[in-house]
Amino acid sequence: MRNLSDVHAYIEELGGGNYQARNPCDYRCSGSMREDAGYRMQDIHASCILHHTSCILLFFLIILSPVISSSEDRIEVLDLKHWTSKGYTRVVVDLSAPVEFSKNRIANPDRLYFDLKNSRISKEIKTTLPVGDGILKTVRAGQFNQDTVRVVLDLEEIKEFKVFVLEDTAKLVIDVYGHEKAANTHDLAYAVKTIVLDPGHGGHDPGAVGPNGLYEKDIVLDVALKVRTILSKNKKFKILLTRDKDVFIPLVERTAFANSKNADLFISIHVNASPKKTARGIETYLLNWTNDEESIRVAARENAISLKKMKEQMKKYKSDVDMMLSDLRRDLKRDESIKLANYVQGSIVSTLGENYNDIKNLGVKNALFYVLFGARMPSVLAEVSFISNPAEENLLSKESYREYIAQAIADGIDTYASGAPQMQKMAGRHISVGAEK
Repeated sequence: MRNLSDVHAYIEELGGGNYQARNPCDYRCSGSMREDAGYRMQDIHASCILHHTSCILLFFLIILSPVISSSEDRIEVLDLKHWTSKGYTRVVVDLSAPVEFSKNRIANPDRLYFDLKNSRISKEIKTTLPVGDGILKTVRAGQFNQDTVRVVLDLEEIKEFKVFVLEDTAKLVIDVYGHEKAANTHDLAYAVKTIVLDPGHGGHDPGAVGPNGLYEKDIVLDVALKVRTILSKNKKFKILLTRDKDVFIPLVERTAFANSKNADLFISIHVNASPKKTARGIETYLLNWTNDEESIRVAARENAISLKKMKEQMKKYKSDVDMMLSDLRRDLKRDESIKLANYVQGSIVSTLGENYNDIKNLGVKNALFYVLFGARMPSVLAEVSFISNPAEENLLSKESYREYIAQAIADGIDTYASGAPQMQKMAGRHISVGAEK
C-alpha cells in the first residue's frame, strides 16, 4: 500500500486526461479513473477529496484574511464618558490608539459630529450617553461605515467647542462651552469655597523614581492628604482630592472632576526630576505657551510623552490650544492663576528656606500640562523638589520635610483665598512669571 504523498505524486503525473489541473486548487476526479501502478481507486478518491477540501479552506482563508486583518488593525472605540458643570461639558472618547478625525456641525437638529478614521466600535460600549445639562442632550456613537465610527453630540445650546487628542493615552477630548456669564476677576479670590487637590500619577504610573527608589506618586499623595487635613480646619473650605489612594486617574479626568464639582481652585502637586542629578529647587507652573526648553521637558515628563512627541503635539494642536487660551473665561482665570502660582511658590520657598539651607527658587513658569487643559478655575501645578537629586530625595523621604511643604501649600492657598496683600511681600520672594537663574 502506497502512502498519500505517493498518491499526490501519481495524480500530478497523470497530467490531464480525466484528472485535470486547471489551477493549483482546481483538481477534478473522474469515476472512470482506472487503478494503475498499484494504486487503488479508493486511495485516489480519498486523496482527491482531501486535497479538494484543503484547497477550499485555503481559498476562504485567502479571501477572508484581508477582512480579518483589516478588522484587527482598525482602532477600537472603547468607551464614552462625560463630565458636566455650569456652562461646560467635557466628553472623552476612549480609544485603543490615537486616531485621525474630521469634525463638522449641522443643523435641524443642531449637532456636532466627529468621524474617527480607520476605526470600529467596541461591542462592549454603551452607544448612547444621556447628558441633558442644558448644553448637550446626548452623546451617541455608531459604526458609520466599515472604516469609520461617528460620534455625535446632540446640542441644546452652546457657545463654542474645542477638541484635541491625547496621543499618549489615546483619548479624544471634546470641551463644549455654554453661554455662561463670565466671573468678575475682582471677586474670584474672595469666593473660594471648593478646592481640588490633585496628587499626580498613581497606580501603575509611579511618576518619577528617585535614585534610592522613592516614588513620586507616594510622596505627592502624602503631601496632598496633609494639605487637606490642614485646610479642612477652615470650615469655609470644601477640600476634594482627585485621588486619595494609590490609583491611576487619567489626566483629562482630573480637571474634568474639578470642573464637575464647580471647584474654585485646582492645585496639582508633583515632584520634579531631571537627567542632571544636580538639578534642584522649587517651581510652579501655569498653563500657557512656552519656548523654554526645560519647561517643555518638564511638561513632557508629566504628560508621560517624549520630548520629541511633546514638540510635535505643540505644533499639531496649536490652533486648538490657542482657542482654549483665548477663551474669555480662560483669560479671566489667567491673572488669577498667576496670583495663585506666586502665592504657592512664594510660600513653599519661604517656609522651606526658614528651615533648610540653600532652597533654590526656580520661579513661576509657563508650560502646556495636559492636566490643566480645560480647567474652569484658577489652576496651577507645583513641583516641590527634585526626586532625581539624591539630597532632595533624602529630604522628600522625611516626614518633617513633607509636612513643611504641605503647610506651605496650604498657607499659599489660604492667603490667596483671603486676598491678603501682605503675601506679595512675603520674605521678599514674590516674583513674576519667570525663573531664578
